[in-house]
Amino acid sequence: MFLIGEALVGDGAELAHIDLMIGEKNGPVGTAFANGLTQLSAGHTPLLGVIRPNLLPKPAVLIVPKVTLKHGEQVTQIFGPAQAAVSKAVADSLEDGVFGDVDVDDVVIVASVFIDPSAKDFNKLYRFNYGATRLAITRAIDKFPDTATVLKEKDRAAHGVMGFKVARLWNPPYLQVAMDLIDMGQVRRVLEGVPQNDHVIFEAGTPLIKQYGLKVLDEIRKIRPNCFIVADIKTMDTGNLEARMVSNAGGDAAVVSGRAPIETIAAFIKEAKKCGIYAIIDMLNVEEPAKLIEALGKMGGKALLPQYVEMHRAIDKEAAAGEYSWGDIKAIKEIGKKYGAKILVATAGGIRQPVVKKAVAAGADIVVVGRAITASKDIKNAAESFLAELDSEEIDQFRVMTDF
Repeated sequence: MFLIGEALVGDGAELAHIDLMIGEKNGPVGTAFANGLTQLSAGHTPLLGVIRPNLLPKPAVLIVPKVTLKHGEQVTQIFGPAQAAVSKAVADSLEDGVFGDVDVDDVVIVASVFIDPSAKDFNKLYRFNYGATRLAITRAIDKFPDTATVLKEKDRAAHGVMGFKVARLWNPPYLQVAMDLIDMGQVRRVLEGVPQNDHVIFEAGTPLIKQYGLKVLDEIRKIRPNCFIVADIKTMDTGNLEARMVSNAGGDAAVVSGRAPIETIAAFIKEAKKCGIYAIIDMLNVEEPAKLIEALGKMGGKALLPQYVEMHRAIDKEAAAGEYSWGDIKAIKEIGKKYGAKILVATAGGIRQPVVKKAVAAGADIVVVGRAITASKDIKNAAESFLAELDSEEIDQFRVMTDF
């Protein structure tokens, strides 16, 4: 047996984070238990868990401080509320039958305990560490999370301690506000005017990036720190280099032109995924977008397919265009499914409010709107009007999941 559990409970300086392993005494967890108890290191001295002096819980638990203990109060916190909380949680789990048919005399637990050096409240330290240990034990026994939960939740919530969220596009449809602007005053007006909403994406348009360089992404982030930012750089060459440049500049997605050599597109997508950002193919002037996606799939399967494709009608063609053509949206999505990939599809170019529902009905996951919002006298109202057409419930992604 080798089980792993983790849980975060509480907030503030007393926040508790428990990592633990459960396994047989004659296995790797037992070896770690013995080594931890006998091979001590300054500031990280492990200690046996006791419910009270002279009373070990079952299974026996070794508590390992994650944070270097530098002063007497930290030592007291580990040997006091933390030790008592972890041990009592193990004993109560035994009483409640959490361990099932596991032989508690044959297994041990190694628990890593985090205590912030600025923590003061012993009562909260006890309660938070108790709750986190109970939850971590239950999760270990249940082998939580299963694969389906990991894939469902990985893009939904922010890390509880990180302090900001990295937005991901898990709940379409979305409104992408394209800032094809060259004046930072107007950019600020747009960023401040568009309402806070989980279904809003901001695009640093090609003219904006040409005017200010990729440093403009940092300026956008200062005004809207948690937003999803697309850098529309329309890469034509050096795909891996330009994808990494966007990532290093703080972007969440980068755009490669579908007119670029397929080798460039493939390198761009591969590097973007390596950096943890979205790769977008702009299909402007690409006659058969689905064939390009199929070719990428044949080259490298799922690994070389983009996270989303933009079906793009040029601004210069809008005046002469009639009814908007949604192109190969369904075909592109079917190719993605064939290779085990989910491809989002965006529609761009002259989108107006009455067209939004038609775009979504045609399969669009993202509706890209530029001047209808950015040139509006009332940006907030214009954006809200488009969001209302999406008819999608807003969900707060900035949440800390401590239980399921």
